[in-house]
Amino acid sequence: MIIQLAKSDAEIIDSYPVMRELRPHILENEFLRRIRSQETVGYQLTFIREAKGVVAVAGFRTGDNLAWGHFLYVDDLVTLPECRSMGYGKALLDWLQEYAKQEGCQQLHLDSGFQRKEAHRFYEREGLKSEGFHFAEIIDLNK
Repeated sequence: MIIQLAKSDAEIIDSYPVMRELRPHILENEFLRRIRSQETVGYQLTFIREAKGVVAVAGFRTGDNLAWGHFLYVDDLVTLPECRSMGYGKALLDWLQEYAKQEGCQQLHLDSGFQRKEAHRFYEREGLKSEGFHFAEIIDLNK
């Protein structure tokens, strides 16, 4: 199983069908532009491709803050539904943990929606701990 960083436009575009499983609100014609925009602030996209195409993707970034020190944050981690429980998610998570070590990150973090119970079981099985709640508010830019 080979894990690669998506560098070319084609690699990013090929990752869209998998990312759509997690981020259905992002339209296909916006995907490349949004990834390229996020890359300007450190976001990276990595993927696993098999003979049938891209089967799993992860989007991540490194950063620094007072709470966590130098960290790797996983924005996106998703496998095609028909390819789940085949080791792709674990492979990406292992790769991300190794990348974090190489970058000198002290912690790895991710958020997951309450409804993603299967993902939570996976994260716990892989040693991640639930440490809190994430709160959010939609800002109405028209007010």
